[in-house]
Amino acid sequence: MHETDWIGGVDEAGRGPLAGPVYAACVILGPDCNIEGLADSKKLSESKRTYLAALIKHHAKAWAIASASVAEIDHLNILQASLLAMKRAVERLPLIPSIVLVDGNQSPRLNCPMKTIIKGDSLVPEISAASILAKTARDAEMLRLHKHFPVYGLNQHKGYPTKAHLAALRQHGISEIHRRSFAPVSALMGEHTHS
Repeated sequence: MHETDWIGGVDEAGRGPLAGPVYAACVILGPDCNIEGLADSKKLSESKRTYLAALIKHHAKAWAIASASVAEIDHLNILQASLLAMKRAVERLPLIPSIVLVDGNQSPRLNCPMKTIIKGDSLVPEISAASILAKTARDAEMLRLHKHFPVYGLNQHKGYPTKAHLAALRQHGISEIHRRSFAPVSALMGEHTHS
């Protein structure tokens, strides 16, 4: 297969949480890579995602993971920060894909052909693989952040706006890892902050 025929799949993880970076991954599986069980990462158990992530990293022709920081999310907005993370992931690939298939209906600015695919993480193996790598990388980062900010229970909810997370925010205030541009966090801005 000519190197210009590589298909790259791109997806992000972490648009909805109130805390932590947003992650994205790009995966080129290649024609000989058949990994059983690829699916939208949100429909897989944590153990299955971890298992598949290891297979993807071992068998894919190329893969890359990138993120956009909380500061970038607050400065740009979450959509633009997600697209920035996607752009970084594609640019970190050791190969230049001939086309990049992006989950959803918004695409980052890239110097190669692109196509957006609604529900691509369920339909396109490359996007499914990217969603798994982005999700497992983000979850690992939230577990790391949990060690520094244990009062928020990030190991349980990964930063999503659960009742427990919102209760912890009200009790302990917001931290430097919280997205101040998100309504539940900005609502607490007038109260005490914790860093």
